[in-house]
Amino acid sequence: MNSMEQETLAHRLGMTAHVSPLLMKARRLGLRVPEDLWVLAVQRGCRHYTQRNEPEVELVDAERFTNEELAMSLLNIAAPYDPHTIRCGAAMLGAPGNEPARLARLAKWERSELVVRYVAECGERFEPFNPFWKELLSLLPVTEVPKSGVMPHPTRFVAMNGYERGVGKKLTCEWQRPAA
Repeated sequence: MNSMEQETLAHRLGMTAHVSPLLMKARRLGLRVPEDLWVLAVQRGCRHYTQRNEPEVELVDAERFTNEELAMSLLNIAAPYDPHTIRCGAAMLGAPGNEPARLARLAKWERSELVVRYVAECGERFEPFNPFWKELLSLLPVTEVPKSGVMPHPTRFVAMNGYERGVGKKLTCEWQRPAA
């Protein structure tokens, strides 16, 4: 790898990188990968990742680039490796309205099943009663465990609160996802 190339998530995971049709689509739409993908995630409700300098006008509308496509672009093994990008992708993966069947299909097409499965398993751990995670996991193949130290720790996908009103000290966890 020359110094001008960025290391991909695939490389970090010990996988073979590929040319991603989805990342090519994002670039055709004028999005810089990954920078504009983060901006688009913030514009679509991932306000906890704001840099406070995002343009007000959405870079690309959801009709041309869906939330499922955005999530899969952020979790894509062909994208440059960046834990921030993966955390953004995890939030977008759980966006309200996302269809598990479409996400599983995109994960397969993009060869990113291992990454999506890891995030979905984390989602199920923190939201065991959310049927979205169970359905998504049922549609994904069983994969190896990601190489140690590459994927963000599961706690990086949630907001942890040490107090619950009326209860006092109690650890509560909430999956980070786009706000409406």
